[in-house]
Amino acid sequence: MTEETTAETGARRGFRLHNIAVPARPLEPALYLVATPIGNLGDITLRALETLAGADVLACEDTRVTRVLLDRYGIQNRPFAYHEHNADEAGPRLLQALEAGKSVALVSDAGTPLVSDPGYRLAQQAIEMGYRVIPIPGASAPLAALVGSGLPNDAFLFAGFLPTKDKARRDRFAEFVAAPATLIFFESPHRIGATLLAAADVLGAEREASVCRELTKTYEEFRRGTLAELAAHYEEHDNVKGEIVLVIGPPKERPATEADVDAVLADLSKDLPTAKAATEAARLTGLPRKVLYQKLLDMKAADG
Repeated sequence: MTEETTAETGARRGFRLHNIAVPARPLEPALYLVATPIGNLGDITLRALETLAGADVLACEDTRVTRVLLDRYGIQNRPFAYHEHNADEAGPRLLQALEAGKSVALVSDAGTPLVSDPGYRLAQQAIEMGYRVIPIPGASAPLAALVGSGLPNDAFLFAGFLPTKDKARRDRFAEFVAAPATLIFFESPHRIGATLLAAADVLGAEREASVCRELTKTYEEFRRGTLAELAAHYEEHDNVKGEIVLVIGPPKERPATEADVDAVLADLSKDLPTAKAATEAARLTGLPRKVLYQKLLDMKAADG
């Protein structure tokens, strides 16, 4: 980061949209976490453009990647590198800028900062030191994959990158076998076949899933099917390219067996009258109350 005069700073505060110059207002001192496109540069928000143009300091993972976005929208702000390899040196400099009353914008190479990138450490330090942290929402690969997958989205769990070793990967899947949510992972194209095989073995071959590739880009693809079907496909087509998000649907509810129902009724009848026990069992199992009431009477008669 280099010192600039007020005139120099003012000259670069703005962006261009369809050849129209748009001035950017000065920002209040804070750490701004700015989401950027995950592929299609048209997915940037107006608020993000104004923040990137108006920030006193702009930090990013790779200045070359961010420069492409800035050039597209005529933003003259000079990006400053902050990534996992220089965080120990660059982080304190960014915190010093906040201490000096400056606005600091942080972007990742693509998507929302702090999602599987080193920005978490900086945000945590800023919060601990009492500075405001302001999210500027926008593109997110996990959410784009989730909504495009066609899988249930009322509850989901984003678990980031999977381990590279097969055993560790299987152990990771085992942690989520019973999770009542759609699972979202990042995976590399050259491992997707092995990952699907492991997922089918651990989570179940018939579990629904979607391999979401090159999201928002020219060759965007959603390949949907069971884990077994997808594993078979990528076993035959192993020359996959591009960035991948793997989305795996939640486990299907197992129908209650007669033994399950008997156990529920027996447990409830210990503390509740027969009628109330049948009502609660109907709520828990989804079976008709009348059937459960009669079943409970039969069970009590059999017990003498």
